[in-house]
Amino acid sequence: MTADARSPVGFVGLGAMGGRMAARLLGAGHSLVVCDPDPAALQAAGDAGATVAASPRQVADAAEIVMVSLPRPDVVREVALGDDGLAGGGAIEVYVDLSTTGVEVAQEVASGLAGCGVIAVDAPVSGGPAGAEAGRLTLMLSGPAAAVERVRPLVDAFAGNTFVVGAEAGQGQAVKVINNLMSACSIAITAEAMVLGVRAGLEPATLLDVIDVSSGANNAASDKFPKQVLTRAFAHGFRLDLMAKDVHLALDEARRRGVPMVLGSTVEQLWGLADVTGSDDRDCTEIVRMFETWGGAEIVPAT
Repeated sequence: MTADARSPVGFVGLGAMGGRMAARLLGAGHSLVVCDPDPAALQAAGDAGATVAASPRQVADAAEIVMVSLPRPDVVREVALGDDGLAGGGAIEVYVDLSTTGVEVAQEVASGLAGCGVIAVDAPVSGGPAGAEAGRLTLMLSGPAAAVERVRPLVDAFAGNTFVVGAEAGQGQAVKVINNLMSACSIAITAEAMVLGVRAGLEPATLLDVIDVSSGANNAASDKFPKQVLTRAFAHGFRLDLMAKDVHLALDEARRRGVPMVLGSTVEQLWGLADVTGSDDRDCTEIVRMFETWGGAEIVPAT
């Protein structure tokens, strides 16, 4: 059985990513049943045509396929398996986790849901709020083949690239946290290098231009620093504390599997330090301020 626009789809979590993905589903003609603790997010979804539910369980009573987009593993666990969670729903057949949950909790949730006859599909995303808004996210799917194929017509509403990375619970999550570890590393090393460049008297925009067409090229240097750091906007759209969480999940998985992560451990320490020295709502690009303070220079265009 495949999903179609006539079948109600459940969606729990209408934050910066979830709200935009839900809007894309509505725009593609799908009927949505939604739940979120934020009344304003529910109001916006309801005004756009979604049916509002009072709890995750109510969503799972109404929809055979339920997607979640949630900030932290403990929230994912509670929404899926808690007292008023999805596992108690009477209609749910397939659970799709769009969050960055980590491998261990993804496996735990999949096992718990399996006991209720629900199949879990990993579907973490990359691309940020702008990618969600434009429908060009990268998705990393894992799960039983039939369930993955059943949800693909839905994720096509907000995905630009979809990869099936495995058949086991947690494999999609493994790809996502590895990717985010590398992203976090590129932001950190670009910040260090750019501060050095400023101290050496180089013009930051020119230095970034050189890096972008040379062997040091990376997404931080080509996109985040020109748009968010040089402008001092610091509004990439992904919170610093969530990046720190994702790095920690990657290192947790490495520790679980006995894989040494010498550089990764340093990246974890840097993001952890940045996380505890400011507010939770800071943008991930604001880690640059920490390196600027240490190096005694700001990465700003020459005047």
